[in-house]
Amino acid sequence: MASSSTTVFASVVGLALLLFVGSGSAQLNTNFYSKSCPQLQETIYRVVEAAVRREARMGASLLRLFFHDCFVNGCDGSILLDDTSSFTGEKNANPNRNSARGFDVIDSIKSAVEKACPGTVSCADVLAVAARDSTVLLGGPSWNVKLGRRDARTASQSAANNGIPPPTSNLTRLVSRFNALGLSARDLVALSGSHTVGQARCTSFRARIYNERNTLDASLARTRQSNCPSRSGSGDNNLAPLDAQSPTTFDNSYFGNLVSRRGLLHSDQQLFSGGSTDSIVRSYSGSQGAFRSDFVSGMVKMGDISPLTGSQGEIRRNCRRPN
Repeated sequence: MASSSTTVFASVVGLALLLFVGSGSAQLNTNFYSKSCPQLQETIYRVVEAAVRREARMGASLLRLFFHDCFVNGCDGSILLDDTSSFTGEKNANPNRNSARGFDVIDSIKSAVEKACPGTVSCADVLAVAARDSTVLLGGPSWNVKLGRRDARTASQSAANNGIPPPTSNLTRLVSRFNALGLSARDLVALSGSHTVGQARCTSFRARIYNERNTLDASLARTRQSNCPSRSGSGDNNLAPLDAQSPTTFDNSYFGNLVSRRGLLHSDQQLFSGGSTDSIVRSYSGSQGAFRSDFVSGMVKMGDISPLTGSQGEIRRNCRRPN
């Protein structure tokens, strides 16, 4: 049995670690640029609005970029970095290769922000605000984005491969990964509701539409099979909406799809498969308000994952490369 002094020491170390982990998010606040870049919000919104008007799918793409950034070493803008001679970045990791998009829009936002407030606003914060604005422009809820993140100087392809749950994940794996990042099962379900917008590649749902007939609506399977051949390498990049009912509208129809066995991805349907999250899915399917409220809560919590603050990292001048 441990001595009392050892127990006290362990408690102190545990508290110190807790304070350290929480210190970064504690330094974020919604008014971070109120004096140094008061026109920030308007500047970002204007560029995102133009991009989403040109292509509604871009809103979902920008929202996805933020997810994939935060799930790999925290919300530090690392997903935006191109490969360099010193590191292989995240853009060509399995979850992002041939699917992550919107980098040109982030470039345009950063250029506009740099003109307004040179050397002031991080790419990580640009991405966080762009994700919120994309949600709003597609009909979703708004929230006050906490700011003050700084940018990573490096990125890791292996961390992206290991940190972002693939579409083949089962419920246990999904809950475990979200829990590891401080997100609850309710956060998992609410944040997965972002799949009410956007598209998926055939490679992400091929196995489901051919092999999971017991958990997939037959008519949806037939429809998707018409554009996604069973043979690997054929039609791999063909797209299908994650939510066929309203693919460019942020609403709660995604959850109704799950209840009706019409989730396109295996990982989506796992949220309603006789497991612990079924009741949450049912509640969101019946209440747009409950979904929107919990989605906002989840987005704020996700934005708090391991940010670089203070003197950590840097403020990149170009989001694609370190200074």
